Amino acid sequence: MSLFACDVCKARVGELRRGRCWGCYARWVDARPVGKGAKCVTCPEKRHRVLRTVELYGSWKPMCFNCAGQLLALNPMPPTIAELRQIVSRERRNNERRWGKADSRVFRYERRVGQRRTSRDDFPPVDDDMIITVEPVMENECVEFEDLTTIRELVTHLRPVGLTVTG
Repeated sequence: MSLFACDVCKARVGELRRGRCWGCYARWVDARPVGKGAKCVTCPEKRHRVLRTVELYGSWKPMCFNCAGQLLALNPMPPTIAELRQIVSRERRNNERRWGKADSRVFRYERRVGQRRTSRDDFPPVDDDMIITVEPVMENECVEFEDLTTIRELVTHLRPVGLTVTG
């Protein structure tokens, strides 16, 4: 077996990557900068601290730590970024997960219809002229959470002299 010398640390190894041993190559890849405003090529991640530059399909692409880690387990590698994006997707609702299994629910209705979360359009916006109060509850008193926290309009004519709203 022939050994090659790493260009960086001069270690004698059986395989080089870009003239480096695997340890030096890994440090070199981790040191590669990620461009400002970059986004992971497979998911919507934009946080700069979790993005890294990964050699993918013969060029360097920004990827988040999670997607880059999943690449190591893929065998074979998908031929396109679109297929890679689908494989590492975090969206669990795309595929039917109960396929081939009996539905054990009592009421068998489709759960994926409609909006699961309510919008904030039903509630008025909170602005600077409103105050938030939290009232304490006695130990033996049973009160719903909604009754504890209220948002009321600030009564400006009762404001002490010299107290101003900054913003």
